[in-house]
Amino acid sequence: MSSRERVLGRVRRALADVPKDDTPYEQAVVREYLREHGERSVAETVDLLAENLADYRAVVHRCPQGELTAVIGRLLAERGARTVVVPPGLDVGWLAATDAEQVPDAGSDTPDGLDRVDSVVTACALAIAETGTIVLDGSPDQGRRRITLVPDHHICVVRVPDQVVSSVPQALERLDPARPLTWISGPSATSDIELDRVEGVHGPRTLEVVLVGE
Repeated sequence: MSSRERVLGRVRRALADVPKDDTPYEQAVVREYLREHGERSVAETVDLLAENLADYRAVVHRCPQGELTAVIGRLLAERGARTVVVPPGLDVGWLAATDAEQVPDAGSDTPDGLDRVDSVVTACALAIAETGTIVLDGSPDQGRRRITLVPDHHICVVRVPDQVVSSVPQALERLDPARPLTWISGPSATSDIELDRVEGVHGPRTLEVVLVGE
């Protein structure tokens, strides 16, 4: 018997005495918590997202749609990026202003190979203003989870206001729980017992978020 079968067996035994007409879980649990904290305009929500992203030490840039290609090209140049990982569904026009070699996201990628890549550029599923969190769901314009965890520099594009929500409850309503969700609140960091902060341990050392809108 596998571990999976053992766990599922325990779940079935625990549920054996539950009546078939019992109240469904989604109705039985009272959800009276606040859906968002305070009332904000769309512009204020985007401003809060930018503020909280910066508080988590992400580098935030804001630009209109027409300048996105130039901004991404400038950020890669400033980083000195010679190679950049590209998800299969990323808008090819976003990288038109860079001479960096574009490395396609492939199932054959190895951690060692990705570690030698300078940067990665992705879109996102959405962003949460109150927590300063970017959520990726593995869609074609975001690629596999590994490409956003190994390279040291991640440029993530957020379309505002369409991809910005105020709170976690609002985010969960829009996300597909069956997809591989990655929640990012600033660059990867950890602290040792003396609270010395070290960045880049579990993911990119530098996270740059481009908030692009009309």
